[in-house]
Amino acid sequence: MPYEPQTTGWLSRLIRHEAFAGVLMMLAAALALILANSGLADTYHQVLGTRLTVMLGETGLSKPLLLWINDGLMAVFFFLIGLELKREMVEGRLKNPRDVILPGVAALGGMIAPMLVFLAITRPYPELHAGWAIPAATDIAFAVGVLALLGKAVPPALKIFLLTLAILDDMGAILIIALFYGSGIDLHYLGLAALPLAGLIALNLRGTHRIAPFLLLGAVMWFFVLKSGIHPTIAGVVTAFCIPLKDRFGKSPLHALEHGLHPYVNFGIAPVFALANAGVDLSGIAVADLVAPLPLGIAAGLFLGKQIGVFGATFALVKLGIARLPHGVSWTMVWGLSMLAGIGFTMSLFIGSLSYPGDEMMNMVRLGVLLGSAVAAVCGYVVLRTAPKA
Repeated sequence: MPYEPQTTGWLSRLIRHEAFAGVLMMLAAALALILANSGLADTYHQVLGTRLTVMLGETGLSKPLLLWINDGLMAVFFFLIGLELKREMVEGRLKNPRDVILPGVAALGGMIAPMLVFLAITRPYPELHAGWAIPAATDIAFAVGVLALLGKAVPPALKIFLLTLAILDDMGAILIIALFYGSGIDLHYLGLAALPLAGLIALNLRGTHRIAPFLLLGAVMWFFVLKSGIHPTIAGVVTAFCIPLKDRFGKSPLHALEHGLHPYVNFGIAPVFALANAGVDLSGIAVADLVAPLPLGIAAGLFLGKQIGVFGATFALVKLGIARLPHGVSWTMVWGLSMLAGIGFTMSLFIGSLSYPGDEMMNMVRLGVLLGSAVAAVCGYVVLRTAPKA
């Protein structure tokens, strides 16, 4: 059930357009690039480095603004993803296992192949291997935004295929972050996180219709998970899965919360994340830097790895007779879709920030993500625009 803003006139038409969220993130990323390479660069970095402290007695958090965005606001981003995943699994595209087989295997191939491409390119540099998961993710907003620009040039079945693939891709990315991107587990805080989790489960079983108790317990769990060393965005996903699809009055807290959050995430949190994380300092960057192992590994993983994994897995399943192409979808369209899956902007930058703490390394990550995603978006658009009808 897509979000439908309650606005009128030209603003309503603009916001309702599927490409709008992706375009807004592109503009935020472009602004970040401008700020990072202008006379405002020092101010830009100083603002992101401003330390914000929240204390309760002797316990609290003190982080730079950038980490409040990446650890705090992105937990809300993942919370919305969790709500969407639960809805899709209970009543949507992921409910029927037969409908999941083809995009599911394509998503798996689209995660494994980019990792292998990245590791193959960075093989002589063990210090770079921590970023193996950076090119594995697909940015739903950007990919769907590019597809929306094509209008009726692509069949509806192709959009459903891309959406399902991207949703499953997000599930894989969440598991990767949970399993591989912690910072050493503190069992004391992990045990404390189980207390609000138990409360969330109890509220779910009771079919509680009020959302505030869920959000309060979710915030407490986020704090304990952060302190435990596991990345706190996982708390957002877990909290989302505890929100009832139906309460005891027959209403849907999950639908209400998902619809209410969409504008804040699409038009607020996601652009803010892009503005904070896409600021590549281009000063001193030469052509040789574009083919340095880290940016090249990321860009090649996104552009080539996604094509190999998504198209290759789809081709294998269809030729083996395990699945069939969606109605009206040609092999050229599948190729173009596999390119769009290489747009890894939000999740790739996020995993990059977990992989490499240093500013210099992150600059190379940003360069690789922006380069790979841009080439994937342009090439995917061109292929799908010129693809013959099935």
